[in-house]
Amino acid sequence: MASPGKVSLPVIKRLPKYYRSICAMAAEGREKVSSSELARLMGTTASQVRQDFNCFGGFGQQGIGYRVEVLHAELNRLLFGDGTLLPTILIGAGRLGTAVSSFIARDANGYRLIAAFDIDPALHGRQLAGVPVRPLEELAAFCAKHKPVVAVLCVPRHSAIDLAAMLPGLGIRGVWNFSHYDLSVPYPELTVENVHLGDSLMSLGYRLRNAPKDDEG
Repeated sequence: MASPGKVSLPVIKRLPKYYRSICAMAAEGREKVSSSELARLMGTTASQVRQDFNCFGGFGQQGIGYRVEVLHAELNRLLFGDGTLLPTILIGAGRLGTAVSSFIARDANGYRLIAAFDIDPALHGRQLAGVPVRPLEELAAFCAKHKPVVAVLCVPRHSAIDLAAMLPGLGIRGVWNFSHYDLSVPYPELTVENVHLGDSLMSLGYRLRNAPKDDEG
């Protein structure tokens, strides 16, 4: 079994999709699933499914398949650990920040929003998904006291660059970055997940514009 640090990023990124599929099966009362069926759902091969699961110990037996209950428990453990929610802050409380904060509060997925920050005085004191919006000047003092480990950035590019340079010093270890800029920072202790909301729309547009067309009579 590979250690957590040795598992490749593509495998890690497939885990949530595996989890969603297995959750649906568990809700339906399914008991077993084959690697071939999972492969169809994932858009990959049965061999790739087995390779992915072998990174974490296998979870099943050749020719028998996987028990849905076991897969659900193991994937839940991999993605959420012991169930402790990661203390999270959000920086940028505008329209995007409001939407993202609502998602975190509604579908925690292992995170607990504890504060939001913004430079706009008009937003200070406002409640965002149940937490107050604070002046950005209070960020360092808040982090020193409350020890958040994740920061969600809903700020412009230049602000994201500046923040990325200071966040590791505040104890932040992970960044969910919505700044429309791929952060690449020289801090090995900071793990960044860049999110570009427009990418999937552009991909959809490409596929629609380049899909094979029926021959016109």
